Amino acid sequence: MRKVCDFIARWMGLIVLLVAVLSLLLPNSFSRVDTWTINPMLGVIMFGMGLTLSPHDFHIVLKRPKDILVGCLAQFTVMPLLAWVLTWMFALPKELALGVILVGCCPGGTASNVITYLAKGDLALSVGMTATSTLLAPLLTPMLVWLMAGTMVNVDTLGMLQSIVYVVIAPIICGLLCQRFIPTLTSRVVPYLPAFSSIVIALVVGIIVSHNADRLLVGGLLVVLVVMTHNLLGLFIGYLLGRVLQLPMPKSVALSIEVGMQNSGLASSLAVLHFAAYPLATIPGAIFSVWHNISGALAAKLFQRLISSKTQDTDMVTEQQGS
Repeated sequence: MRKVCDFIARWMGLIVLLVAVLSLLLPNSFSRVDTWTINPMLGVIMFGMGLTLSPHDFHIVLKRPKDILVGCLAQFTVMPLLAWVLTWMFALPKELALGVILVGCCPGGTASNVITYLAKGDLALSVGMTATSTLLAPLLTPMLVWLMAGTMVNVDTLGMLQSIVYVVIAPIICGLLCQRFIPTLTSRVVPYLPAFSSIVIALVVGIIVSHNADRLLVGGLLVVLVVMTHNLLGLFIGYLLGRVLQLPMPKSVALSIEVGMQNSGLASSLAVLHFAAYPLATIPGAIFSVWHNISGALAAKLFQRLISSKTQDTDMVTEQQGS
């Protein structure tokens, strides 16, 4: 069973992509599942995140406040601004522009921790940033969406705040409580969570894509291009920021992945809950969910090589100095 779960977690990007293609070509495969199920599914993923967090993850915020501050500032400035600029540059229709902005204003996604681990980045920093940005999301995400999209649509900031608390914060707290009071059971479940979360994410993507397949086929190419550009620029600027600040390579890698990978499932959930009049607003989140897992896996490979080559160069210099 463990091998099957490891396989699913390892190939998450491909699985999500296959489900997205299936639901696009055969919409009936998921269209019978109502979109209201997205919120409970996202809550389950957040509950799993709570099960994996530990007091040590929050101690990082106190021990390394500068790193966390830099990461969260980048998270909630780079991606929202990129989203706004890209929607303006590509002159996206209002519904799609709203969806891109929602993605940009969300906190980091849980998949970023897995990708950071595979990339040999600073995993502790990644987990600390994800936890902190998620806890800040009830306040910052509605405010940023209002600033970026308030002139296009009516933004219910208080309602969005409540939704994020119910769908994200409450399940995380429940997971932390389970970890505190039933640690034995929690420790048995945790190894299977990455695979379980991957399956749930794939289902969420399948539901969203199947319900919007016709619209996506008509105007999908442009929004796919915008979403891919948004993600790739986020990865690049996050890494560049780390190098400009002269952070060690593992920290720069973690910063890149945390900035570039968003909780796009939350973006789609907020679109369903608060912008039902604009059904296409769910599409960018679904596309981002597919693409950032693919780009994240590719980035992990690239960063692995960069860190390995840097380590080898350092070892060679040390040997030469020693001789």
